[in-house]
Amino acid sequence: MQAPQFDEQRKKISTRNQRLVQELNDTPHDVEATRTLVSQITGQTLDASVEIRLPFYTDFGGNLTIGKRVYVSHNVMFTDLGGITLADDVLIGPGASLLTVNHQADPAHRHDLDLKPIYIGPRAWIGAKALILPGVTVGANAIVGAGAVVTKDVPANTVVAGVPAKVIKTIGA
Repeated sequence: MQAPQFDEQRKKISTRNQRLVQELNDTPHDVEATRTLVSQITGQTLDASVEIRLPFYTDFGGNLTIGKRVYVSHNVMFTDLGGITLADDVLIGPGASLLTVNHQADPAHRHDLDLKPIYIGPRAWIGAKALILPGVTVGANAIVGAGAVVTKDVPANTVVAGVPAKVIKTIGA
């Protein structure tokens, strides 16, 4: 799906959120204050069970949905213009990137955006420096190994690793 032009409402949200992200990362915050600022960025009241380590990065913020008991480690990048959902009990390792935005291959349309949402299922674990590409669903209980590049959906109850990521084993539910 090709992204609509960045309308005035999205520009306002993006501008406000970039200021909030800068404030979040430039000043020390405890877990509760971090949760409050990220709630403002996402427009969603985060559950008290959510823990986010700084620095925290997002290009938009308004299309990021975070479930209960989610842990996001430091240096995680959410490119969420296309929408990112983290279900309950998700773990995101340090330096992971979840990217919902891509550009078109045709040079005449290179600046046009293609947006595809990412869904991370309940109890999934995204390893350190893993890269989740647009349109990917990571199933319930799945594990994405550190440094993996995930280009396709990850079935529930599996472990994937490598570049590109491939199923290396099945785990118990």
